[in-house]
Order: sequence, then C-alpha cells, then structure tokens
Amino acid sequence: MSLFSESKNTQNGFRNYPLVGSLPDFLRNRHRFLDWTTGVLAGCQSNTATFHRPGKVHGIITASPQIVEHMLKTNFENYPKGIRFRTLLEDFLGRGIFNTDGELWKIQRKTASYEFNTKSLRNFALENVTMELQTRLIPILEKALKNERILDFQDILERFAFDNICKVAFNVDPGCLGGDATSGGEFMQAFEDAATLSSGRFMYAFPGSYKIKKFFNLGSEKTLQKSIVTVHEFADKIIRSRMEEMAKKNDEDLLSRFMGNSEYSAEFLRDIVISFILAGRDTTSSALSWFFWLLSSRTDVEDKILKELENIRRKYGKAIGDTYNFDELREMNYLQAAISEAMRLYPPVPVDTKACKEDDILPDGTFIGKNWLFHTTHMRWEEWKISGEKIVVSINQKDGLKMGFANKKILSNFRFFTRGRDNVLGKTWPIFR
Repeated sequence: MSLFSESKNTQNGFRNYPLVGSLPDFLRNRHRFLDWTTGVLAGCQSNTATFHRPGKVHGIITASPQIVEHMLKTNFENYPKGIRFRTLLEDFLGRGIFNTDGELWKIQRKTASYEFNTKSLRNFALENVTMELQTRLIPILEKALKNERILDFQDILERFAFDNICKVAFNVDPGCLGGDATSGGEFMQAFEDAATLSSGRFMYAFPGSYKIKKFFNLGSEKTLQKSIVTVHEFADKIIRSRMEEMAKKNDEDLLSRFMGNSEYSAEFLRDIVISFILAGRDTTSSALSWFFWLLSSRTDVEDKILKELENIRRKYGKAIGDTYNFDELREMNYLQAAISEAMRLYPPVPVDTKACKEDDILPDGTFIGKNWLFHTTHMRWEEWKISGEKIVVSINQKDGLKMGFANKKILSNFRFFTRGRDNVLGKTWPIFR
C-alpha cells in the first residue's frame, strides 16, 4: 500500500508518492545511485530501506551485515538472482556463473572453485602478471617519470587487468597495455561498452522499456548489440581454434580446464569465460585504483609497506625488481591489510542484487515480499561510524591478516569477499596482483 501513499516514516528511507512510489527521486538521482542510496541508508535506523516503483517493482536496499548474512548464508536458497536480473544481462553474459541460479550455478561454481585453488593455475597467473609488469607496466611508468608526463593511472590499471584476465581466461594476450593491440583493443572497448550498457538497463524508469529500443535497434541498445557481437565473435573464434588443437596441447588457462568437460557446448564455454573476464577486469583495476589513491595521501602507510617489502626482500635474498612467489607474497601482511582496507572503504563491487523467492521477515523485522528485489550495498556498514575512513593503523604480526583498525579486526568488518555460500571466487587475486 505504500506505493499509493506518501511515506513520512524516516525508517523507510525512500519517499513514496501516490501512484508513482519512489520513481521521482529515482529519476533525479539514478546518475548518482550509490551516493544517493548511501545517503538514504544513513538516515535509517537499521541501514535498511524499502522502495516501490510502478510496474510492480518493489524492493529492499540494505547495508546491514546481519541482513546480508541472512540473505547470503542463513536463508541463501530464498534469494536467487531472479528472472529480472538474468533477463537484463542474458544478452551479454548468457548462462555464465554470474547470471545463473540453481544447479547450473552450482556446477560452474564447484568447477571454478577447484580450479582457482590449483597450484598450476596460480603459477600460470603469476607468470603472466610478472611478464606484464616487467615488459609493459613498469616501463610505461618509468618512461612517464623520465619525461615528466602525466598518466591516466586508472586507464593504465584497467588495461593491465584486462590483459591479465584474458591470459588467465583464454591464454590470449590482447596487448592493450603495450599499445600494440589491434583486435585485442577492439575487444576491450566492446567489452567495456557491453558491460556498461547492460548494467545500464537496471536504471530504466520502467521494467522492460529497454526492449522497445532493442526491437527497433535504437540508441544505447543498438550500440550494446553491436558490442556484444564483437565480444562474442572474438571469444567464439578463440574457442573454435582451441577445440581444433585440443588434442595437440594442454594449456593452463580457465577455458582449457572447462573444455575438459565434453558436455559443455562452445556457446556455454563462451558464457563462462566472459563472466570471469568481467569479474577479473573490474575488481582488480577498481581495487588498485582506490588503493593507490588512498596511498598517495598516507606517506606513513607507504613507508610501512616499503619497510615490509625491504624485510622480505632481505629475508629471501631478492634484488630490487625480482619477482615473488605465492608463499613470499603471503608474508606481506601489512600490504595485504592495506589493500583490504582500501576495498572495505571503496568496494570494487559496491552493489549486489538478488530476488526474493518467498515472503520473508529480515532480522530487523523488515518485511520483504515474494518477487521483491533485494539490493545489498557495501558502501555503508553499521560499523562505518565507529571505524571511520581510516586506512591501516596497526597490525598484529602473530595473526597476520587479523589486523586491527579502530579497535576492530579487519576480517570481522571486511565483508566484501566474505559472503556466505556466495563467497567470491579468486578473492586473493586482486591482492596478489
């Protein structure tokens, strides 16, 4: 009923007007959705707000760790991605792991979870990161320093991450960072456009209105479909080639590992790989961009990181410029804690969307109905006011990553990667990169 009467209860967060619900405020603020919703949640007692829009769109947005735990762990089966989520992203992601529910999701997750923890895949990834660092990233930075030239560091990191994840996923080097990209550069741009425009479908005023533009091949939908064709053709070409030479060699990339199952079609393999490229590309570049931005204003933290690196280098007899293996990287406790804290403050994936399968009552007493949307935002935890925007202030050498900030342990507050049965795959990779 709140859809048809203006709400004056500040605990509900969003203003709901007669007939149109929260649509007016949504239209005014969708260009700054994260800032807007974070501000609304700040005025809610339990960091949870209810919204209603025309077209039978109802939902909850929460930043409460207790409610997130309820959704992603305690009552996990009641919160699938849902038909709306899958429909909006199906053109781009198909039936990949980030766009499926049920058994299909479990099968992909089980396989990927095993592969991400194999030593061979980690070594393969480490070799590629090392090559990218030594032959491309560091020379680019050194040249810019020598010529006193300003760089768009976020763009550099996006290219660095894209090259790396393509190698891990396809064992194909698009060469985006080195400036020698041809078809690889086109693939990266098409991938960026497809990801941005697909997610933009969530911001339409009325559900399904994008279908009109798609039917008539207009505007953003025309660009989206063109980008998806480019991405799919690039991926399909690689998969067909790999299938033909499968018997000749055994590569270590993700595609080769999934191809071990003869039941997977070429289209399904494409969907799987595209999903992992999407995840690896965004998390790494976003996490590192915010980390270096924070670090630029905290020379004390920078000094501690450099001191830790110097101690580990001395311990293992490393020279400046030498690479580290996984065991040596694990000993960089302060560096890992600093990156983790940066991701807590500026999450690479700030919003997660699910659907409610059956009526439910959340831990704070909030009702959520069947087929309602459920958005979790990591931009504002309940402990935010307590912990504040502070990067690492102390570290317990005995416990390693159980690092204290504002009298709290980082692993108890840092929930970006700790999400119940939906725990993020490859969660150490942004840190290791």
